[in-house]
Amino acid sequence: MENAKDTFYIMLRDRLTALNPERTISVRGVVRPGVLVEENELVTDAVVPDAFTLRWTALAVDPRGPLPLTTLTCEIRYATDGNAGNAGMDRGRLLAAMDVELSSALRAAPHHVVKMNYAGSSVGVAPVAMATNIFWSDVTFAPTVTTDEQLSRVATVEVFCYQEAGEQ
Repeated sequence: MENAKDTFYIMLRDRLTALNPERTISVRGVVRPGVLVEENELVTDAVVPDAFTLRWTALAVDPRGPLPLTTLTCEIRYATDGNAGNAGMDRGRLLAAMDVELSSALRAAPHHVVKMNYAGSSVGVAPVAMATNIFWSDVTFAPTVTTDEQLSRVATVEVFCYQEAGEQ
């Protein structure tokens, strides 16, 4: 399942970066695309504004086929405080822009990518393509939540993959 999670993250990060290369964040002094995976970051309750945070929340395995079909639920959380120059009065427009970016990235064709194994990859060492693909459902958007001066939303996507021999 880690291979499917990593592959989905890289696909989404690359598509969102192509749509809006200006959406970046600084994490521990490193500027990177504005997409985080919650389980890969330091534990914090703080919401990173103007970035997408992936949280894996559920897992189901259907063993009936030649390869077990795994379904992972991914919540994508995002929020904005608006621009300080506009006193945050543009936060609705900024949240709507994030909705469009996420929807466009997930609805772009193709709706599948080759599952990759990133376990041994590093600088100069490429990930290994696996034998199956991952694919995903349409995105579902929860209502906007207002907390103090911040607007936020949670979008949900089901990610599917076949569990290959040797995968855990």
